[in-house]
Amino acid sequence: MATFLQRIGRFSYRRRILVLSLWLVVLAALGGAAGAFSGKTSDEFRVPGTEAQATMDKISGALPQYADSSGQVVFAAEPGERLDPAKVAPAVQAIGKVEGVTGVLDPFKAHAVSKDGRIAFAQVTFDRKTDDLSEATRQAVKDASHVPGVQVEYGGDAFQPSVEVGGGEVIGVGVAVLVLLITFGTLIAAGLPLLSAIVGVGVSITALMALTGRFEIISTAPVLAVMIGMAVGIDYALFIVSRHLQNLRNGMAPEDAAALANGTAGSAVIFAGGTVVVALAGLTVAGVPFLTAMGLSAAGAVVVAMLVAVTLLPALLGFAGRRVERLRIPGLRIPGLRIPGLRLPGLRLPGLRLPGLSRRQRGEDGSNTGNAGERWARFVVRRPWAVLVAGLSVLGVLAIPATDLRLGLPSGGSYAEGTSPRKAYDLISDGFGPGFNGPLLAVTDVRNAQPVAQKLATMPDVATILEPSTSGDTAVITVIPKGGPNDESTEDLVSSIRDLPDVSVTGTAAANIDISKKLGDALPPFLAVVVGISLLLLALAFRSILVPITAIAGFLLSIAASTGAVVAVYQWGWLTEIFPVTKVGPIASFLPILLIGVLFGLAMDYQLFLVSRMKEEHAHGADPRTAVVTGFGNGARVVTAAALIMISVFGSFAFGHDPGVQPIGFALAVGVLVDAFLVRMALVPAVMALLGRAAWWFPRSLERAVPNVDMEGTALERDVDRQPELASR
Repeated sequence: MATFLQRIGRFSYRRRILVLSLWLVVLAALGGAAGAFSGKTSDEFRVPGTEAQATMDKISGALPQYADSSGQVVFAAEPGERLDPAKVAPAVQAIGKVEGVTGVLDPFKAHAVSKDGRIAFAQVTFDRKTDDLSEATRQAVKDASHVPGVQVEYGGDAFQPSVEVGGGEVIGVGVAVLVLLITFGTLIAAGLPLLSAIVGVGVSITALMALTGRFEIISTAPVLAVMIGMAVGIDYALFIVSRHLQNLRNGMAPEDAAALANGTAGSAVIFAGGTVVVALAGLTVAGVPFLTAMGLSAAGAVVVAMLVAVTLLPALLGFAGRRVERLRIPGLRIPGLRIPGLRLPGLRLPGLRLPGLSRRQRGEDGSNTGNAGERWARFVVRRPWAVLVAGLSVLGVLAIPATDLRLGLPSGGSYAEGTSPRKAYDLISDGFGPGFNGPLLAVTDVRNAQPVAQKLATMPDVATILEPSTSGDTAVITVIPKGGPNDESTEDLVSSIRDLPDVSVTGTAAANIDISKKLGDALPPFLAVVVGISLLLLALAFRSILVPITAIAGFLLSIAASTGAVVAVYQWGWLTEIFPVTKVGPIASFLPILLIGVLFGLAMDYQLFLVSRMKEEHAHGADPRTAVVTGFGNGARVVTAAALIMISVFGSFAFGHDPGVQPIGFALAVGVLVDAFLVRMALVPAVMALLGRAAWWFPRSLERAVPNVDMEGTALERDVDRQPELASR
């Protein structure tokens, strides 16, 4: 692997114009394909095989009004006033004349007016599904529903806002740029990872949009692909550029430095990226189409990021040549702030030292001997039990809220305050009760309609029922719960209705409950698959039994801590004055399984870059504790910078516009923070110090059977050391 990537790096360096041109052609071609073939992304969380979906498919032919798109137009008078039916009626009639509208219920005839007469809603049905509904039709309904002096809002599936990347995400990229500038100290070196990441994200997103015309892709998938692609794209390039600069400082020619960096750091990038891809692609085992689309979209973005890192980046290094360390930025040195490669004079924060970060390179061979990372590692190996107990205590406290985890899916109440869907949701809840935002559809045989309706009316969690709709031998009874779509009482009600003989339940609320249960059931086997794969990969990489077990234990602790933090903020409502939590409630049902898939790869990434350096030092004859200290000092620098970039990019999405993406960004940011700085930089070196030589024990039977995989390319570096002329060219 290392030799092959070294050849790729040398080819890309020498043929840089060709390589750059090919990537630009690919980007342009995919951009054209996206413009020509892109379709709409889906906003519907559908899962075939669930009872709610099977029931909806059953009634969609006989009663299509329940399967096609629908929405609510909510009218509200000023507080203390009543709606005038004479003013609302013309708007309702105009809505009914809009092309694509198959029906609209006059709220004053359908008894859809609040008791105080201030709020009313008209239920609007369309002639097609939500994904096929045009924006022109939505806008025509909005234009027709205007009533002078009356507040009009729009809710329901038909009027869901689109998912988009906003200002918060741009701030995250800005923070990543600042970290790169502090890391490298020059505009050119800092700009190369950002430029390569932008190209990678551009290729990924245009390819994904080109596929939307042929495949159903959930609207969250492109945003997730941008988030993952940008974060790993910058990080992977950071690893390679850092190694390239180290090679240059060791006296190597630029071409040889780029080729060797591609063979060494590039090998680690391919291994780390491969673990992320495997984990994300593994989301398909859940059998949930929208989750499969999200996982494969993000996995595709990671694949592109890897390819860009090992092909385009060496070409960009070729264009930079020896100028890669030029254009230094004066006036930014921070006295006392120890950050990798920091050589920016003038900007100082006294006393702030981060483990693994050094102001300047020390030692003739470019190693970071005596840096802050080594000093931190010495502290850990001197007091491993204290560090271990303290770290586990912090993780335990963070994980406590995870025991109260409840799963659900975003509803109208999840949108930001001030948006029309959120206003419509709140008005309906205030005027009629939260259950009107999540009606259930009880489906039965037409002969059983009345007896079933009577039983439903007596259930304690039912607010009211509507007259059955019939077609042929099928009857549909609309049930209004007392609780909202994500309330536990609504979940209990769905279960109670399904206990009735010959009755099935569907509707958006029931579908969300089924999806959450299916994803919850898929979580343990998916976690088992991820853990099994990681044990094999790490055993292959480190040729050790205890190191993989330590890595997996740390990963599980990170998952528990990040899940607990999400529950505390988004379910319990803590720190809502800091984070823009639109509405506290159940956590998105796909978040835990998605968090496991993404964080697994990143955790193994950090494990690789830190522990592989320890293994290398131990293999060269250092005693176990010295190997931990020296290896940590060499690896922590790049891991710290990479983690800070990941946190800034992921964290920025917590301040974005989409309520479904916000907790994902928050969970990933917290997960990276905990895993990189607490697990990998504190617990892992403490455990390695306690294990001593036992950490590298590997059964002889496996030693002969398992191939020797040199992920760090150390054999390649030894070959370079045996060729002195290479370093003197």
